[in-house]
Amino acid sequence: MSEETEYKLENVAVTRVAAENIDASFRSSTVDLVSATLGGKILSFSDEWFAEASNLINPKPPIRQPGKMVFAGAWYDGWETRRHNTAPFDYVVIRLGVASGIVEGIEVDTTFFSGNHAPAISVEGVFSDDDEKVIGWKGGRGEWETILGLEECGPSQRFGWKLAVPTKKAYTHVRLNMYPDGGIARFRLFGHAVPVFPEDKDAIFDLAAAQNGGRAIACSDEHFGVIVNLILPGRGKDMGDGWETSRSRGKNHIDWAVIRLGAKGTVQDLVVDTAFFRGNFPQKAKVEAIDWSGEGEPGALAEGWTEIVEPSKCGPDKEHEFKSLVTDKPFTHVKLVMIPDGGVKRIRVFGKRSV
Repeated sequence: MSEETEYKLENVAVTRVAAENIDASFRSSTVDLVSATLGGKILSFSDEWFAEASNLINPKPPIRQPGKMVFAGAWYDGWETRRHNTAPFDYVVIRLGVASGIVEGIEVDTTFFSGNHAPAISVEGVFSDDDEKVIGWKGGRGEWETILGLEECGPSQRFGWKLAVPTKKAYTHVRLNMYPDGGIARFRLFGHAVPVFPEDKDAIFDLAAAQNGGRAIACSDEHFGVIVNLILPGRGKDMGDGWETSRSRGKNHIDWAVIRLGAKGTVQDLVVDTAFFRGNFPQKAKVEAIDWSGEGEPGALAEGWTEIVEPSKCGPDKEHEFKSLVTDKPFTHVKLVMIPDGGVKRIRVFGKRSV
């Protein structure tokens, strides 16, 4: 944008990520903190005359239906506001789908918006336990802190930014600002959850869940679906939001995914869910765990992996429940192994946090 806005933001060091590199940069190693799948929720907006703000957090890619008309005009799969906004920007306030989260990157997708796209955007965040107070700031300063400064956008394209340093504090809410008006198809806020754990030290909960701070670390292959899907809530909508590898042809092949637990803990029960995988589920699955204290993250072949679920026959579209073979030793990571390959929708690692 050639004109400066009267609403001043802090400068935040970022690297622009090319459209073709956005998925590789974020989708395997972070979660979309505002995704509707994770529980993100639109709390308020300045305007949504042409297209609803709730479309922003739809996990699916935007679609187009040429010629489809609604009361407001042409139908768009995204958020679109009226022309001639007299305020510095239009805005949407979103509560994260996790208790709070740190941010590593941002995507704004203007696909199919051309001539009515957002010229520029910024993103702000706040930590608050009061939705109404946050909503009350509307387009004002309030207590918002800059996550991403003013950045130019353009027509029908994905735009990505990686923060030079992840946010040092966690946020519960974000505000996407669009200068001065226009349309955006999707908004992604890539990062990691900062959970609130149960006070009861004997409480059993899913140690691997993204909402509880679980992180997908590494895998052997993710040709059809990324490993971060393994730790999302629910059972998904189709095969597209699970972890699926390419077909193996070699003898004794296995595929694996390593997940760092949100908290070190003792594992009691596990679930390996093959929901929607009906002709491409693994023949068998096993789970190993490790208490890792070395540098970085444990590799798949690191010493110390302990089998907590022996190789077990899998079936289609089914939640496979297992008792952990080791319940008295705390672990920091688990490794899901598919024999020889295939697709798994979710893994649940129920246990007690080690205090």
